[in-house]
Amino acid sequence: MSERTNDGEPTPEGERTPEGERSPRDPAEAEREARERIAAFMAAADAPDDEAAAPTAEERAEDEHEAGLKALLSSPLFTGPDPDVAEEVLHEEDAGPTEAQQRAGAVAHAQAEEEVRRIYQAILTRAPEHDVQPSLQRVADVLELLGDPHKAYPLVHLTGTNGKTSTARMVERLLRERGLRTGRFTSPHLHSVRERIALDGQPISPEQFIATWEDVAPYVEMVDARSQAAGGPRLSFFEVFTVMAYAAFADAPVDVAVVEVGMGGRWDATNVADGTVEVLTRIDRDHERWLGHTLEEIAGEKVGIITDRSTVISADQAEEVDAVIMSAAAQHGARLLRDGQELEVLDRQLGVGGQLLTLRTPAGVYQDVFVPLHGEHQAHNALLALAAVEAFFGGGALDGGVVEQGFANVDSPGRLELVRRSPTVLVDAAHNPAGIEALRAAVEEAFAFSHLVGVVGVMADKDAEGVLAGLEPLLSEVVITHATTDRAMDVEELAEIAVDVFGEDRVYVAERLDDAIDKAATLAERDPDEVVTTTGVLVAGSVLLAAEARALMGKTSA
Repeated sequence: MSERTNDGEPTPEGERTPEGERSPRDPAEAEREARERIAAFMAAADAPDDEAAAPTAEERAEDEHEAGLKALLSSPLFTGPDPDVAEEVLHEEDAGPTEAQQRAGAVAHAQAEEEVRRIYQAILTRAPEHDVQPSLQRVADVLELLGDPHKAYPLVHLTGTNGKTSTARMVERLLRERGLRTGRFTSPHLHSVRERIALDGQPISPEQFIATWEDVAPYVEMVDARSQAAGGPRLSFFEVFTVMAYAAFADAPVDVAVVEVGMGGRWDATNVADGTVEVLTRIDRDHERWLGHTLEEIAGEKVGIITDRSTVISADQAEEVDAVIMSAAAQHGARLLRDGQELEVLDRQLGVGGQLLTLRTPAGVYQDVFVPLHGEHQAHNALLALAAVEAFFGGGALDGGVVEQGFANVDSPGRLELVRRSPTVLVDAAHNPAGIEALRAAVEEAFAFSHLVGVVGVMADKDAEGVLAGLEPLLSEVVITHATTDRAMDVEELAEIAVDVFGEDRVYVAERLDDAIDKAATLAERDPDEVVTTTGVLVAGSVLLAAEARALMGKTSA
């Protein structure tokens, strides 16, 4: 053993003189005796089982270990002025990392995170993820050079307008509860780009992220050069991350991948892989510039993920969307299970921190399933997830304990998430009218607010008027702000729209999000006669705004 200086650095054995210089602890005889005892301890530990007389191998090992420690502690190597040395030795096996090791680990982690940030910034120079290129060839070419990692595991593929990420997290949690190792690919991220690629429910580590990038980068560059030589583009931001996800999943390796499309379906980079099960959450209007202006056009892009003889799980859809899905499933010979037909939420009761559900699938009825998420839409997301996992395992009913534990441990950061109390601050990533409608219904059902103030910022390409109109019946006032991105709508422009929707006396403006939340909290609590538990703040309008609000409240993991 060694003593430690005040800064945690190890110091060699030996006493110190008052001046701090070393002096020998004992003569050579004592050192020789100590070495003999150490050798005896090592020999005892390595002795074959049949040489000892102890009743069991476990007891022999324990006795030998204790005897060896006692021999070591009685030697001059462990005598000296510090009486705590012996105690430190006896408990060394249970001790955690040393301070020096902890510091070294923290430094290494920070360096790895900085390298992740550098790689992310480099990938950001590519075409943005919403700039869909009508071709899967570039991604397919890179994956072929890598040995087609996306074919190494089965896939549950999800698309839709809202609810994809929550449903993906539920699917993955149920699969893990069945003992499978999972990969999950979702977007966008809240705090760290590593959240997009998750292994067994946890963001890929900085070291794994770096290693994956180093593995795929040469092949990405090769395909970039080939594409540009032919007059085409480089791989986009989202295409590169799709390649990284599929490669990381194969390298892990995972038993199953749960993959959410970035946008649309037909030309989405994730669609190079064929799903065993495809999930279509509710399809509404969004990304109309790229996907089309009618529900039929948007649905036509979404059903592009359906593959031959797969199982398709669909949310309750508008009539015109349902027709598109039924036609696509029939063309591919796929089995179709629909919410409201083959699937049903039979009962839903509010509970503390969530809701208690009774769910029906073709395989059976699951009663008293607790889901710790608010809103009727989350109940239907849970139904889709349950049906998808049943289908993945062949269509039979899942063990009740698996379903109970899987759903009980589900979370969905940034989705009607309570991030602070006194005052209550809720954060939601809803960013289109359909999402806002679901949010409003969930808040009205789960919370009894007498005075709720909104903090709202939207992206410039979104339906700002639709978002604000959806929030207006819910909010007493609204504070207009923006997330820190060039894509955010100008605050003054958004405030003008808000005045048209709310009226001038209910609209406030704050350029900075922290100031906006502070202003909203002040407005919510300004009436001394209101009960503090019935006042609150709701931050909504964009995923990035939700992420920044979470970070301000000290929540930086997802």
